[in-house]
Amino acid sequence: MDEKIESADISLMTEIATLYYVEGETQEVISKRLNVSRVKVGRLLKRAHAEGVVDVRVRQHPSASAELEKELLRRFNIKRALIALDHADEDTQRAGVASLVADHLSRTLRDGSIVAVGMGRNVGAVAENTFDQGERKCSFVCAIGGSLRAGEYMNPDHICRRLAMKFGGDSETLYAPALVQNPELRDAMYENPTVRQTMDRARRADIALIGVGDVSENSNMVRMGWFSPEEIAEARLSGTVGDMMGYDFIDLYGNPSVTPMQGRVIGLSISDLARIPDVIAIASENTKAVGILGALRTGVIDTLATSVTNAHTILRLDEATPDSKG
Repeated sequence: MDEKIESADISLMTEIATLYYVEGETQEVISKRLNVSRVKVGRLLKRAHAEGVVDVRVRQHPSASAELEKELLRRFNIKRALIALDHADEDTQRAGVASLVADHLSRTLRDGSIVAVGMGRNVGAVAENTFDQGERKCSFVCAIGGSLRAGEYMNPDHICRRLAMKFGGDSETLYAPALVQNPELRDAMYENPTVRQTMDRARRADIALIGVGDVSENSNMVRMGWFSPEEIAEARLSGTVGDMMGYDFIDLYGNPSVTPMQGRVIGLSISDLARIPDVIAIASENTKAVGILGALRTGVIDTLATSVTNAHTILRLDEATPDSKG
């Protein structure tokens, strides 16, 4: 009996949500039309939000960040900047940045497109914030190996699968660990035919989704056990400010940093990314401004997705620390 009531409520909830959000009817009109109380209409609309039947997103007007975007494009020679409004809550901030990336993908993906997909919470959030997309025959390919400690949300394989479900494409796993003990073992893994085949396909991607990491004791790489807090502290002392996709560690000027952590991750390198037409760097956390600046100065980023605060901080940092290469 309870199941029947539940099913009836779900059907009614969907009908009410459609009338309210799609057809623009008021709650009072819906109440009279469906012969249910105003209280029940309001309750089912709230439930539609909670259960994901309805997705409401507030988009900022393009003019709100137009000047910031223009200055970022001029300063760093990138193609576009996707700037999300600031939020105090980290998860809300991450979702706001990811939504802009998801919208960008929906506009640019075509049948036959290949997307190389990195690891991390910001990249994973893109899949979670992709809604109502038309089906495309595109491919999402892991651009870095996997890690048990990363979990489903952050692992590239699971992110690829979720993106493929949302956009209607297919996914390809990189059957290799993300981190190995030394560069020699990494080079040997690259010679494996299965690994080489997926890596070659990722290198031919039209778009790459990558995260930018900060070098701190609270970074994902420390939480996953890749590197110790001591190794991170040593890297910072040597001038390392961040990493791109967990692969290349960089200094403030976009140069490869000198650290024992370098060269142990199986994934696309900066030189690989340089050949991909649209490399999208995603970083929502306000702790990452210095790492983002270093990433922008590598010259391989085409699209930056971040927050208003980060955008302002990056521009101020760039003025205070002129690029030694330019």
